Amino acid sequence: MPHKIIRKLTQNSLSKDLYPLGAGYYKEAEGHRMERLEHDDHLLIYCLEGKGKIRINQKNFAINSGDLVVLPRGIAHQYASSPNFPWTIYWCHFEGELSDQFVTHLQLPKQKPVIHLGLHSSLVSEFDALLEARHSSYHLNAFINAANQLRQILTHIALLQPLVRSQDSDSFDLEKVHSLMQARIHEQLDIDTLATSVNLSKFHFIKRYKDVTGTTPINHFIQLKIERACHLLDISSKTIAEVAFMVGYEDAYYFSRIFKKVMGISPTQYRKLQVGAWSYKSFTSENS
Repeated sequence: MPHKIIRKLTQNSLSKDLYPLGAGYYKEAEGHRMERLEHDDHLLIYCLEGKGKIRINQKNFAINSGDLVVLPRGIAHQYASSPNFPWTIYWCHFEGELSDQFVTHLQLPKQKPVIHLGLHSSLVSEFDALLEARHSSYHLNAFINAANQLRQILTHIALLQPLVRSQDSDSFDLEKVHSLMQARIHEQLDIDTLATSVNLSKFHFIKRYKDVTGTTPINHFIQLKIERACHLLDISSKTIAEVAFMVGYEDAYYFSRIFKKVMGISPTQYRKLQVGAWSYKSFTSENS
């Protein structure tokens, strides 16, 4: 993040307690590795897919799908993505007057940086929201929003920890499927990949999913994409083609057809309705 923005975040009462220094999403990050002998901020890594390893205090720790790595300041470390199964991760460096307290609140195991948290679609959505807030604008308000998304993530992790339970190997892990959908919402995702994530054949996966949810996995994935598209149309001035690309559709016309099928109106009509609703609310509030 720009140093000028970081300086403003340290001075703003809404962000000075906790703010990101940088954040990102790496998909199948082959060759990704890092060594830090000096570490002067805090770091979160949330592994969605693949494998990796981390070394601290002369000890090696394996990183797998659903693992969360928390590296507090002052801890020298090395980490690397697996060459055979490169990881897909969210990451965030952060700082702030209360950042140490937020890390303490996570109640990390002593001398162990890895939390076997599991995949949670809600947490994936929050990381997405953090990145979306970070990249939506270079106005200070966007970075203050990102700072408060980070607060939500850390407090959510603390809330999830006591609820994490080991799942039976033959149970249907719906949360893992939905987390994968959330992580891939900006691209295409096939049934084979979803089925493999829960160790089922394509046929049995579709049947189990429909038994549990009442709909098909593809229909649910499309619904998630259109919900995200509506959000982007609400909060930004991006073109229909840009919004389509951001939810994994290279063909804006095809995206518009899917959007209309789900929402009953085209993306252009949806945006006009939202602008009209905003204008009406502004008028009534000014004259109330």
